[in-house]
Amino acid sequence: MIDFMEQILTNFESGHISRREAVVRLASLVLGVVGTSNIANTQHSGSPTFQAKGLNHLGLRVSNISLSRDFYREHLGLTVIRDNTPHNCFMACGDNYVGLFRSDNPRMDHCCYTVEAYDPDSATQKLKKAGIDSRREENRVYFEDPDDLTIQLSGKWDSWPGTPPVQR
Repeated sequence: MIDFMEQILTNFESGHISRREAVVRLASLVLGVVGTSNIANTQHSGSPTFQAKGLNHLGLRVSNISLSRDFYREHLGLTVIRDNTPHNCFMACGDNYVGLFRSDNPRMDHCCYTVEAYDPDSATQKLKKAGIDSRREENRVYFEDPDDLTIQLSGKWDSWPGTPPVQR
């Protein structure tokens, strides 16, 4: 699965597919895995642990924050929300965003889904009850899908205190 994701990102970065097509392909790939997997090795009860309302953001590990920031701004029209170069940079992409994080190992880091009435304590408990190991970092909750792809849960991203308003 990671090979497919890397291929999608390579096609996007080389201009063979649009940003929209890359997001659709990545989301379809991840949703296909989540939707068809048996994470807790139990029968599907009919109601999901969470109801994703949308793709919140993608987290990308990049080798050079400035270079990547300028690329996404120049070629995709993303706008900077918060720039902490050389460590990270957050860029608006419509109602979503892309987080760029400095790394010596460039790759897709995680995919975040917006869920209604997000509460980190409640999310952690729901995952535990579903038999899914999770980890919490401040107000963020992460867990892995069956292929070890990292999933993050969040509320609507621009509703968090201290988040700069997005120019729309």
